[in-house]
Amino acid sequence: MPWEARTACPTMQQARVVGTAVSSTKHPSMKGWRLLIVQPLGIKGQHDGDPALVVDHLGAGIGDTVLISSDGKGARQLMNDQTSPVRWFVMGICD
Repeated sequence: MPWEARTACPTMQQARVVGTAVSSTKHPSMKGWRLLIVQPLGIKGQHDGDPALVVDHLGAGIGDTVLISSDGKGARQLMNDQTSPVRWFVMGICD
C-alpha cells in the first residue's frame, strides 16, 4: 500500500497532558467521562500542532505522557454510543 494511502487511516500519537476541562453542557454520551487537554508530540518530543481535547477513562494526570487516537469509530465503541461526537481518546498511559 502506498504511504499516502496509509496516512489517511486514524492516527495514534503520543501527547502530554497539560490540563483538564469541564463542561456544563455536553453530549449525553460524554456524561461521566473525564476531559483532558493534551499537547500532541512529534517524534523527537517537540510540540506537534495545537492542543486537543480528549476523553480519558484510564486516569491520566497533568504531566503524564499518553497515547491518543483519532479513531472516531473506536471512540464511539468506547463510549458505547454510535451518535457520540467524540473523536480523540486516551488509549494508554506511557511509563
